[in-house]
Amino acid sequence: MLSEKEKLDTLTHLTIELNQVRDQDILLEHVLTQARRFVNADAGSIYIADGDKLKFTYTQNDTLQERLAKGEKLIYSTFTLPINEQSMAGYVATTGLPLNLPDVYRIDPALPYKFSREFDEASRYKTFSALTLPLKSGNGNILGILQIINAQDENQKLIPFSGKDERMMMHFASIAAVALERAQMTRAIILRMIRMAELRDPKETGDHVNRVGGFAVELYEKWALKRNMDPKQIDNNRDVLRMAAMLHDVGKVAISDLILKKPGRFNSDEFEIMKQHTLLGAQLFLGQQSDFDDAAAQVALTHHERYDGKGYPGHIDIESGAPLPGFEDHDGKVRGKKGDEIPLFGRIVALADVYDALSTARIYKEAWDETHVLGTIEKEAGYHFDPELVELFFSSIDMLRSIQKRYTS
Repeated sequence: MLSEKEKLDTLTHLTIELNQVRDQDILLEHVLTQARRFVNADAGSIYIADGDKLKFTYTQNDTLQERLAKGEKLIYSTFTLPINEQSMAGYVATTGLPLNLPDVYRIDPALPYKFSREFDEASRYKTFSALTLPLKSGNGNILGILQIINAQDENQKLIPFSGKDERMMMHFASIAAVALERAQMTRAIILRMIRMAELRDPKETGDHVNRVGGFAVELYEKWALKRNMDPKQIDNNRDVLRMAAMLHDVGKVAISDLILKKPGRFNSDEFEIMKQHTLLGAQLFLGQQSDFDDAAAQVALTHHERYDGKGYPGHIDIESGAPLPGFEDHDGKVRGKKGDEIPLFGRIVALADVYDALSTARIYKEAWDETHVLGTIEKEAGYHFDPELVELFFSSIDMLRSIQKRYTS
């Protein structure tokens, strides 16, 4: 439990820490973790404003987490609430004022908002105290709602949130809102790039890239935790991978509509042109100025490589597109990258992209049933996909299904 001095010191450093996180989803996880740490809260959730609704976006709950096996994560469904005064989160979004309730089961019936007991009853969890805070943009618009639940004393006994907690958390919320506004701007820029690609290629949708990004981060985290990597390094890599994975096919903007929008399969000449999107995407990130540029170039270039070396574009120079010396095969063609020659992020996105492609209807095919999808991925371990990542994929399948549902319009 943080002392008052530690809380003030943490607030001082929080602006720098949160502004180093670029991806919106990763940022929300950081915000909720830090908010709960500030006031020793057992649980919490974040809602993001979307028009006249609030979208339940992220949640944490230590009590429910402890019921899971080691390495498992809470799986939750997203839902929306109208922005009105009938719910606690809706009331705060409507009024712009914080709401500090010492016991949600004892709300005055005369008040407009109510506490829904559905979650408590379904999960066998007891919500006691709740502090609900607005996340406001610089011009006063509501970006979202931060709700922290069940304050605890040093003995983990449930207590109300104090007035001091409320004032401290209002400062926290203002810092978090600045970081969220910036992260939303970054996400919007990426999605605009995706929409530009979607104008050219109808397969390249916001839902598709959000799913691929979510799958990729989940697989990477499992891979990194298995190796006991430093948590700060994991966080940084999750951040850049999430955005890089979303841009894996951005090079398609340079491919002819005659090929991109062809409803059937490509002939050999068309396929050779289509394969160039990997190189063209990587070239967008030349002159690298950050670890994100490096990750995005890696992913764009290598997400169609195969673990058995039969993928593309192989060992080429990004700037010229020419084969690297010594990597031509017997007929002069460039050799595909094989095994660990393929960067980790490329191996991860290769699996994430194919999983989503097989699971989703396209203009030239119906979505495969899940049994067929999972059977194909299992058979391709060691051929198309890194076998270790396939193993981690199956150990994460429930979370991957949840991500799939979360990003389906």
